Amino acid sequence: MSSFDVGQLILMGIPGTELNPDTASLIKSIQPGGFIIFGRNIQSPEQLRKLTDDLRSISKTEPFITIDQEGGRVSRLRLIGSEPPNAIQLSRKNNIKLIKKHGKLTGELLRLYGFNLNLCPVLDISLDEKADNSLRGRCYGEDADQVIKNATSFNKAMKSEGILSCGKHFPGYTYASCDAHEELPTVNRSKEQWESIECSPFRALLPDLDSIMVCHTHYPFFDPGNDKIPASLSYNAITRTLRDELGYDDGLVMTDDLDMGAILNEFGFEETIQRAIIAGNDIVMICHRNEMAEKALKILERMPYNDTTDSLERIHKAKTKLHQPSEFNLQSVQEIDQQIWNLRVETLGEKLAKEQSTEDGKRSPVETY
Repeated sequence: MSSFDVGQLILMGIPGTELNPDTASLIKSIQPGGFIIFGRNIQSPEQLRKLTDDLRSISKTEPFITIDQEGGRVSRLRLIGSEPPNAIQLSRKNNIKLIKKHGKLTGELLRLYGFNLNLCPVLDISLDEKADNSLRGRCYGEDADQVIKNATSFNKAMKSEGILSCGKHFPGYTYASCDAHEELPTVNRSKEQWESIECSPFRALLPDLDSIMVCHTHYPFFDPGNDKIPASLSYNAITRTLRDELGYDDGLVMTDDLDMGAILNEFGFEETIQRAIIAGNDIVMICHRNEMAEKALKILERMPYNDTTDSLERIHKAKTKLHQPSEFNLQSVQEIDQQIWNLRVETLGEKLAKEQSTEDGKRSPVETY
């Protein structure tokens, strides 16, 4: 197997707003399956589109180019445009047309900027908006039925504009009491409890999701007797449950960011990469230390062919669904941005619409990535 092949198992971040020679050389060497864009990569509309075009130009295989564009505080594009309302605000408005509009506008804007995969919808349930588990404002409802109804509407509307979706964070942060960006949460739920609540939105939406992101949360029932295994590295959570029991056997599965505290504090890097793939993930996500992507490539190259071949096939299958970017022009960006602002006003009212979410990272690093 060539290094070009196994590089497809890596989704990596990049350091700046343009490709410097060192980063470009690294990417050409790794040939990763895709890239994730964060606030640190966004400066202006024209700059962002040039960046995504440049990433395509040095990729031998069409890459996934992805972003977290959910709404509210987790909306990377609000740095250069209007902030969409967040999921819980839209849910509480109880108007499905607004959620469909949010999905459609999100898809249109991402296509203009050169993206082809959005890391949403969030399928966790909002049980406590004050909980320190990174979910504040990000869930489409306060019970499973609400999340299913609302997330389905968003997902279908966004996908209709040619953007692939990713349901997250399987098996769920719903009952987590801490933020996995900082430490590994343990959720003491029985399998029956989990199946009746947290699992429901995933089970309902799986047929219409292009990918699934697995979170760094330890559910003891998946791996009894082991208090260190997050779902993202658990064969029982991913292969036996998500793939075999829930039927997502040939769907694309990726880890959450492997640069998060829940992983860094518990495992060595080589062990993490190997366990992630053996557990059933197709893509390992390395968002911040881009130099570690090269180390990940070497680890993947040493793994037996049979450990990676199914993942490479699933990645290839998912990439057949990718759409090319829309033709870029600033007027179109501005028109969509105005519609997003109108949606924000319609959802929140003019006074609250003017109060943009704070971005200081005090609640969760997810705000400032």
